Amino acid sequence: MINFPLPRIDEDEILKELLLPYCRFKENDIYVDKINGHKIGCIDCNDKDKLSELFGNEKAKLAVHDPPYNFVAFDELEVKDFIEWSRKWVNNTLDFLDENSSLYIWLGADQANHFQPLPEFMLMMKEFGVKSRSFITMRNQRGYGTQKNWMAIKQELLYYKKGEPVFNVSAEYTEIPKVLKGYYKIINGVQTENLERSKSENIRAGNVWIDIQQVFYRMEENVNGCYAQKPLKSIERIVRASSNEGDVITDLFSHSGTTLIAAERLNRKCFIIDIDPIYCEITLRRLENLRTSGRTGWQNGNPFAEEIKNDKKIIRYLKSKYDISYKSKKIKTLV
Repeated sequence: MINFPLPRIDEDEILKELLLPYCRFKENDIYVDKINGHKIGCIDCNDKDKLSELFGNEKAKLAVHDPPYNFVAFDELEVKDFIEWSRKWVNNTLDFLDENSSLYIWLGADQANHFQPLPEFMLMMKEFGVKSRSFITMRNQRGYGTQKNWMAIKQELLYYKKGEPVFNVSAEYTEIPKVLKGYYKIINGVQTENLERSKSENIRAGNVWIDIQQVFYRMEENVNGCYAQKPLKSIERIVRASSNEGDVITDLFSHSGTTLIAAERLNRKCFIIDIDPIYCEITLRRLENLRTSGRTGWQNGNPFAEEIKNDKKIIRYLKSKYDISYKSKKIKTLV
């Protein structure tokens, strides 16, 4: 295993400045993929003019958003600011969605402070005339908390629809998770479970997802430097269910680029943006890495490994700040 980790970029302004020279994106740049028509924009989600340039005459059938709700401290004033900011990008999203389309939004709840901003956000969504369809919960394998509370091991996903969009129910079928033995029933006086009765290998996932592995450093899809990366399996499930091949899907908060990777693998076209040129670069590199190596991420490596191994300034900084040093033998094995 290649051991070439990268700390969270969003928490380190110095590291961001050191990586910026290796980014092909600047503010308001739009990259157009010549192979499958994807677009990556270094755009503010509330810049409607640049979004219009990104979409042109096309409309998306599906939007999957993971807004950076962790950047506020969740006191009363800041939650109001977060909701006002969200109101703008939700409105923009709906303007660029087809009349029959789906909208999914990952949004957390601070259990230490009245579950903000989730309830305020849900109430705000009533303003837009979209229909709520489901409140999905995805279970994490690892959690956080104290000895004086229930451990937090879930992520929340809101599902809305505009008009009457497609829903491909077959996308909801998944292998039976190891934690489930199936549905019990008495047959001829003997308690059996569904695997014994029908040899079924699949169940419907429903709106509680317990079969998806939380991303961690040993997984191929891991993108070091990114925070709260959504599992590719979860995004692909959404894409399969709420779009068809050839459809345009969109994501206004690219971060690690998972929505674009799902679109590439499932024959959709993705228009994706991030306000930060570093995450736009990571998104593009992840697409390029998939096409050249077939890999969905870098496991315990990182997307800037080739540049970092030749940049003594970054190496010195990572060693002094994080006590991360990369041995030359391991560096030379990087692909």
